Amino acid sequence: MTPVTAIIALGSNLAEPVAQIHAAVAAIDALPHTRVTAVSALYRTAPVGYTGQPDFINAVLQAETALAAADLLAALHGIEQAAGRERSFRNAPRTLDLDIIDYGGQVHDSDTLQLPHPRAFERGFVMIPLAEIAPDYRLPGHPPSAAAQAERLAAEGGVQRWQDWAADSTVE
Repeated sequence: MTPVTAIIALGSNLAEPVAQIHAAVAAIDALPHTRVTAVSALYRTAPVGYTGQPDFINAVLQAETALAAADLLAALHGIEQAAGRERSFRNAPRTLDLDIIDYGGQVHDSDTLQLPHPRAFERGFVMIPLAEIAPDYRLPGHPPSAAAQAERLAAEGGVQRWQDWAADSTVE
């Protein structure tokens, strides 16, 4: 299979979130036929939905992969599980959350995978880091660029740049 560009959002708010994100990026880069090509800075964001939990640390990465979309999703779920992810209820606190935001511009709608991610375009914690690594990127079905949408979402607040990717610290 010819490699495609995949956009993956990463989030964590339990068990040393910065370390969880760093480990997830390394694990994604180690997947067969996959190479991480860009990673955003880390961002601190308030939880969505269930607010009785710690803030999240979020990032977005871009990767080239020859894995099929379903295989990539299965691999990401395996990385989440290895990090101790529990799916107790919607919007629950989590050690690691990995979402495929876009997969080569494909549109897909099934019970297990929706592409592009159906809520990514409205979430600052996805669009702001995406705009950092790919400002001209356009999600299928959404005409504004990542940078234009990020600017709109940044005006709403709630997403704070936490640290550059290479920085070495943890979140309390």
